[in-house]
Amino acid sequence: MTDRRVVITGIGAITPLGKTAPEFWNGLVSGKSGVRPITHFDVSKFSTRFAGQVEEYDELEYFDRKEARRLDRVTQFGLIAADEAIKDSQVDLDKIDKNRVGVLVGTGIGGMKTFYDQSVSHYEHGPRGVSPFFIPMLIPDIPAGQISIKYGFRGVNFCAVSACATGSHNIGLAFDSIRMGQSDMVLCGGTEAPVWQIGIAGFSSMKALSTRNDSPETASRPFDKTRDGFVLAEGASMMVLESLESALDRGARIYGEIVGYGFSADAHHITAPDPEGNGVILALNSALKMAGIEREEIDHINMHGTSTPLGDIAETNSIKKVFGDHAYKINLNSTKSMTGHMLGAAGAGESVAALLSIYHNTVPPTINVNDPDPECDLNYTVNEAEVREIRYAMNNAFGFGGHNTSLIFKKYEE
Repeated sequence: MTDRRVVITGIGAITPLGKTAPEFWNGLVSGKSGVRPITHFDVSKFSTRFAGQVEEYDELEYFDRKEARRLDRVTQFGLIAADEAIKDSQVDLDKIDKNRVGVLVGTGIGGMKTFYDQSVSHYEHGPRGVSPFFIPMLIPDIPAGQISIKYGFRGVNFCAVSACATGSHNIGLAFDSIRMGQSDMVLCGGTEAPVWQIGIAGFSSMKALSTRNDSPETASRPFDKTRDGFVLAEGASMMVLESLESALDRGARIYGEIVGYGFSADAHHITAPDPEGNGVILALNSALKMAGIEREEIDHINMHGTSTPLGDIAETNSIKKVFGDHAYKINLNSTKSMTGHMLGAAGAGESVAALLSIYHNTVPPTINVNDPDPECDLNYTVNEAEVREIRYAMNNAFGFGGHNTSLIFKKYEE
């Protein structure tokens, strides 16, 4: 076993704030909301009629017609973000050993539109109505498979699936693969495309979604006393992780370094957070221990912060228990206030945001906090971005089933 340093040399994103990583970052810093009314299907019978959506998305800008028909939207998003990340890394694909390049990309749900459309077709036409591409378009590992096929990456290839912790789990596993010598480079992250009838209906029936239909852009309001649920969203985010040796050998631009993670379980409830925060506390402390740093060295935390009544308080209290008085000196935020909740892509997108916060020494705001919840009393970087020196940043992502992740990124220093 080796213990190589792991750096990030490429990023890609397609989100409700834009179709590239720079558009995503600029939207975050400016406090832009990407939440808007749903228009691509009839929402008149739904209690929630809005979502975080990739605006003006035309699949034929990226894929030919035949290819687009055989790729669910979740895989399309994954391929688009992966392509941007690879190009951003400026790696020459003809000069690397593709046997040592991996792909670890997950989705919390998979091809939801495909599942819905094919179920309807089966109901209406019987078995002959089901496409031979149904299963390959549906399964959660197919974005990782399609990315490896496109670029010929033959290294480690699979997906971790852990609901809203999916993206972060895949980044952590990619980190392990490189630092232990299994890979030299890994394309990792998450993708999700749940904004379809069955997705809205399923989360609505759980009473999990905000119903603020009169003001969609302000519906995601983490830490605000009037928050009433999360906002469903779609998108994908990817990172190119690389051994430091590999990055230096090819003169790559380095955004930052990943230095640790914590994975844990609540062992409490299928959807509700542990009110005592035991699992979250374990994940945060495990990340700090792996990174080999003191809690006072954390400057910024991109929180899970979903805008749910229970979740925001539970996460806030866990941070207080782990960081003590230092919790009040950290710039925290929830970028879900702008993007909505991208489920399996959330941890990846928010890791990109945390990384870019280090790179640009800027913390994006938490927007829509107009009536602060007195039980949420930390510094959430409310409504305006803040410029400050950031050496270490943490990203938290938690999933239904009680899955907890915390990743720690560090400013790159030679």
